[in-house]
Amino acid sequence: MGRFASTASLYEHLRPPYPSEFFRSVAQKLGLSKRCGLIDLGTGPGLLALGFAPYVGRIVGVDPEPAMLEAARRAAANAGHALTLIEGKAETLPADIGTFDIVTIGRALHWMDRDQTLALLDRLVARDGAIAICASFSATNGRNPWLDGYNEVRRRWSPAQLWEEAGRGTRTHRDLPAFFRGSAFQPTELVAVETSHAVSVQDLTRRTLTYSSSSPDALGENVEAMLHEVEERLVSFSRDGMIAETIISTAQIVKR
Repeated sequence: MGRFASTASLYEHLRPPYPSEFFRSVAQKLGLSKRCGLIDLGTGPGLLALGFAPYVGRIVGVDPEPAMLEAARRAAANAGHALTLIEGKAETLPADIGTFDIVTIGRALHWMDRDQTLALLDRLVARDGAIAICASFSATNGRNPWLDGYNEVRRRWSPAQLWEEAGRGTRTHRDLPAFFRGSAFQPTELVAVETSHAVSVQDLTRRTLTYSSSSPDALGENVEAMLHEVEERLVSFSRDGMIAETIISTAQIVKR
């Protein structure tokens, strides 16, 4: 069973959502059209691939986790979009897959081998194409006052090695120039969209299970104990069982 197998059924519904304004803004910035092809590396349940579907033609999603691909397949069918799915690591994509006008990567870059990924991107990205490194997360700096306590409980229950891996993912996203240094690519513009919504205490509590460091597979018999503690932390911030959340959705545009 893969690292994210136990999170697949929850991931697409409980992670901080990418709003429609985000996809529209990125599509406008890159001049996307139905003539464009998109490949989403580490597609998971297809959140990015399907979010950009109205703005491109050919769409391909790649992921090593069968349970995630099945979730993406269902989501594509429900949305009425044609989505080609490939099971496997991005680094092992065949040489004849062709080129794409946009390559999207969510919170997956730190799972990929840097040298192999840079070589892959060099052959995947069309001459005038672009890479979009995307993320959607709860805003910090006090705009979500429940967040620090929420993450503190997650950290305490998570195995230390997995929490460090999660931190490595955050550092990779914060220092993309270092990842692309010495390659044919460099970060150019950042597209950022801020939105707010209300999320139920129950859903925000269960969101903890969508992260590799606090997934059911990682926590084992401690799942219910962690969920109980997280919910207790959140209740004081809720009104009628709902909590206000400010979300930042970003796309770092990378070009040759």
